[in-house]
Amino acid sequence: METTIRKRQKRTQRDYPLAFKLSVVDQIEKGEITYKQAQHTFGIQGNSTVLVWLRKHGKLDWSNPGDQIMNQTKETPAQKIKRLEKELEDERLRNTILHDMMDIVDKNYGASLRKKYLSNVSQDLKHGKK
Repeated sequence: METTIRKRQKRTQRDYPLAFKLSVVDQIEKGEITYKQAQHTFGIQGNSTVLVWLRKHGKLDWSNPGDQIMNQTKETPAQKIKRLEKELEDERLRNTILHDMMDIVDKNYGASLRKKYLSNVSQDLKHGKK
């Protein structure tokens, strides 16, 4: 019985143009993709190739990796608007849920959990308090 020995083919090294490297680094630093996604999307074979590009061509300081989280690039106005709209929608949903919960407690237990701010303010104004 003959055993066949399969030799592994050596992967070929690809040379990437500088413009391509800078484009990939820019997309990663903007937060559009992760370095793993870049490897998969662009077919970059080396496990650390993109990381080497980030250290060599990137704008982030790699001497203290923990500090880069705090010093991320500023978000664009469009990104800020999108983030704030999402936060506003989340708060509206949270507010609706809380009001519904308060209605259920009031209905089932007869307890009035809502504070009556307007009545307190009107009483303070009558008594001359600010």
